[in-house]
Amino acid sequence: MGLGNTILSIEGLKVHFDTMDGTSRVLDDVELSVGEGEVVGLVGETGCGKSVTAKTILRSLPVPPGRIIDGEILFLGNNLLELSREEGHQVMSKKMSYIPQDPMTSLNPVFTVGEEMGDLIRWHGRRRVGPLEFMGLRRRHDNSLAKAVELLDRVKIPASREIIKRYPVELSGGMRQRVLIAMALIGHPSLLIADEPTTALDVTIQKGILELIEEKVKEEELSVLYITHNLGVARRLCDRIYVMYAGTIAETAKTEDLLDNPRHPYTSGLISSIPKLTGDEFKGIDGRIPDYIDPPSGCRFHPRCPEVMEICKQEKPELVKVGGGRLVACHLFSTRGES
Repeated sequence: MGLGNTILSIEGLKVHFDTMDGTSRVLDDVELSVGEGEVVGLVGETGCGKSVTAKTILRSLPVPPGRIIDGEILFLGNNLLELSREEGHQVMSKKMSYIPQDPMTSLNPVFTVGEEMGDLIRWHGRRRVGPLEFMGLRRRHDNSLAKAVELLDRVKIPASREIIKRYPVELSGGMRQRVLIAMALIGHPSLLIADEPTTALDVTIQKGILELIEEKVKEEELSVLYITHNLGVARRLCDRIYVMYAGTIAETAKTEDLLDNPRHPYTSGLISSIPKLTGDEFKGIDGRIPDYIDPPSGCRFHPRCPEVMEICKQEKPELVKVGGGRLVACHLFSTRGES
């Protein structure tokens, strides 16, 4: 898919968390964009800040201990960080949807599928409802259940009229995830944020869910921010990829360009860490994600980097263009550090 108008743009985003041990500086000048009709991947190791980025976009960051220190998040021309929670909810609830990471715990266990979906359909996009409107919405109960059945049919759930009568505990993980995808499609959103939606599922179910997401993206003309640590999934789904390391963007490029010819040492390390079916040797990245309370000076990756230079320990690299729409934050490609 080609890059259309930008629907989501993040600039200079910094997020800190106040803890008993000190201030945890998690996100550090994150930059990211998603175009209309584009599927963008955000990849990196567990703990690198991917889900914090998603929660900040969704205005669901726990405050406190979380604090947004700087930056802007532009969604359909609105800077979400300048809006009140109520104003932000009004903007996002109508045009932004979310598929959570764990289908086993994301549905309310005390409501049937039909009750939970019906409430979401009735109250979608509403912040406050008066008594008369409340009574009118409750009377439209049958209409909301018919809409729920229609949505479940769209995500290929068999016997949808029976499924809406069941509780989440009666459904498999794959069925629950399909219900969550159906709920995300309520209101025809412009942007879908999917936070590792297949992580908790077995491999065969993962395949079916990925095929469903691909199909819905095309049918609904969705823009997607897909968060994953699985580079195979990213290659399949994404038009472009952002590689995140320790709360910073290390590299971004078109998917095939990035995975076939990585430029940042961290991206190269991620790709070489993937086990090969051929039996060829694969190698992980030495070390681990740094402590966010006391992150390394300069480039946060320098303690683990096989290409480290003295400047890497002193100055944080900026994202620079290296051709073909690729951006890399590495002193190997900066004017001062180029070798």
